[in-house]
Formats: sequence, C-alpha cells, structure tokens
Amino acid sequence: MKRPDSLYESGEYAEKNPTWDVEDSPWKARKVFEVLQCTGLHPRTVCEIGCGAGAVLAHLSEYMEEVDFFGYDIAPDAASFWSRYERNNISFEVGDFFVKNKRKHDLILILDVIEHIVDPWSFLEKLKPHGESFLFHIPLDLSAQNVLREAPILEARRQVGHIHYFTKNLALELLREAGYEIQHAEYSNLSMSGPRSSWKSKLVYFPRMLAYLISKDFGVRLLGGESLLVVARALPGDDQP
Repeated sequence: MKRPDSLYESGEYAEKNPTWDVEDSPWKARKVFEVLQCTGLHPRTVCEIGCGAGAVLAHLSEYMEEVDFFGYDIAPDAASFWSRYERNNISFEVGDFFVKNKRKHDLILILDVIEHIVDPWSFLEKLKPHGESFLFHIPLDLSAQNVLREAPILEARRQVGHIHYFTKNLALELLREAGYEIQHAEYSNLSMSGPRSSWKSKLVYFPRMLAYLISKDFGVRLLGGESLLVVARALPGDDQP
C-alpha cells in the first residue's frame, strides 16, 4: 500500500511540481514578515520545516538581515534549489527535522505543511519543545463551493498532496487540541491579493466582496480561496521534551 506522503521522497512531488512553488515565495515571505511586525516578534533564529526550495527563507532574510535561518525538508529533490539561496546566515539540510535538529529556535515556520502530514496531531505535539514561537500558514480547502464542486479538493490531493482539509475553526481547534495557545490569527487575503490570481478567482471577485461584507468568515466558508496565518506558543508545561 502506498502512503499518501511517500511522494516527497520518491520524486513524484518534484515531477508534478518542478518549480516547488518558488513563484509564491516573495508573497509568503512578505506575509510572514507582516505578521511578525504585527505581533511584535523579533526572533534571532528562524527555522522552516518543509522549506522546499528554500526561497521563502531567502526572501525573508531580505527583511531580517541579522537573523540566522535554518531550513529542513525530507525531499532530496528540494536540495537542488538550495545553492541559489544558501548564505552565511541561511543553511539547509535534507532529512527529518526531529532527528537532525539540535537546537531550540526562537521561531519555527510551518508553511503549507500541516495538510500534507499523515498524523498532524502527533507532529504538532512532538514539535512543541523545539520552538519558542510558531507561525503556521494553513490553506483553507474546505468551503461550501469546494465541497459541492469536489474537483478542487481532489486536485489539491493529487497534484500537491493535501490529505487533510481545513476551515479556519478546524485549523485553530487542531492547534489548541495539540497544546498550543493561539496568540494571533488572520486570513492571508490569498483570495484577493495572492500571487497566482486566475481568471476563475477574478470571476468571483464581486460575489466574494459581497459575501465578505456580510462576514469574512461566512464568505471564506462559502467561496473558499483563502488561507490562515497563525502565531502560537506551546502551553506552559507542554513544551518540555
């Protein structure tokens, strides 16, 4: 039986996604930096688990020049990009973060990762001792429109390996259940200002605006197309090895 997360080490993900979404990296890095500014976090070390091509860390380093960055990914294919981005303050490593990492980081980034993990609850519980703060970016694949059409959810599963699907509250509930205190949560505004606006997204611009006028939460649950940025800390006593 083929595990749904086997595509990263087998090369299947790289075959289906040869750019590793490098084109989205400037947008993601800017969003991460904006959230850090909003929450007043000033980390000296930033680690990204599931860093892929490493471009997010490279772009983030342009905003945070005095920070040391560390990237981990289990996919050997991702390492082919790293020579473009490795610098004195940016390093990458192939392998399991929980085996390779030897330090506690000020900030750990989990960007578009939770939805790929077979057992996200166990991953989140195991992660807590390794960071002071955590910043998550979670796609919100579950919406009324996506459930009715079904094709977008299946496409996300087959093309990019999403095996778990979230609404805003389901994502936040998972983090709380795993022992995290939510300090900040906001929509990324992916649907309106994302890096890859298709003609389909433009087509629903005005219906989306109308739905958002009623309630942003309602509009996202109805039409989808959004993602969630969350800053969290491990609850006291839960972050011990």
